[in-house]
Amino acid sequence: MTVIARNLVWGVRRRTIVNDVSLTVAEGETLGLIGPNGSGKSSLLRLLSGLKAPQSGRVEIRGEDIARISRRALARQLAFVQQNATTDTNVSVHDVVRLGRTPHRSALAGWTAADETAVATALTRVDMADRRDQPWQTLSGGERQRVHIARALAQSPRVMFLDEPTNHLDIHHQIEILRMVRRLDVTSVIALHDLNLAAMFCDRIVVLRGGAVVACGTPAEVLTESLLRDVFRVETEVALGPDSAQPHIRLKSDPQAGR
Repeated sequence: MTVIARNLVWGVRRRTIVNDVSLTVAEGETLGLIGPNGSGKSSLLRLLSGLKAPQSGRVEIRGEDIARISRRALARQLAFVQQNATTDTNVSVHDVVRLGRTPHRSALAGWTAADETAVATALTRVDMADRRDQPWQTLSGGERQRVHIARALAQSPRVMFLDEPTNHLDIHHQIEILRMVRRLDVTSVIALHDLNLAAMFCDRIVVLRGGAVVACGTPAEVLTESLLRDVFRVETEVALGPDSAQPHIRLKSDPQAGR
């Protein structure tokens, strides 16, 4: 499913946080959002997913403005995975993933075989089927992220939005989560901090600064030394691997450091 944003503007009081953003996410694509803290990544994700309403502009799926789609119908098509989602409730992994079926069930409908199949399939896709009865509170950070992705998958979405899903995870679990997302047969938009992970796992990257798009393209097109200097204010060396077109970014040491 293709997602199109047209001239999105959103802010709080007199501060513009998302400033005239237009972009297209192709069906089946993994699009990365990168930018400094405060660049508008999380706010843009919430606009694209319909969790926030833009002050102007629109988001379209299948050519239809999502503002004209009911919340329930939209939740059958789009899913949102927030960073560091937590709960203090004593529930099982299966109970958490069951919540993803809410948009597909009426208030009086009982739990169906189709619902159970969707939950079981989602748990299998994130390699957590053997933990279905395990208490949520006993899971590691990486396992919790897998479960929340399973909850999103149980919605049977065509598009998934993920807000820094690897935040506070060790490098092994960061790679594991992003590799898993890449294997899913959904269109995905992911906000990321780690530039090398964005280069590894995203088909295209959108760079934000001050709420506006300053670059959009493949990792090799976008992640240049000059752009990283301009947007992130860091000196880097960017090189392509011998067996890959993906750029690898290495921070240069500051010659003034320690003086």
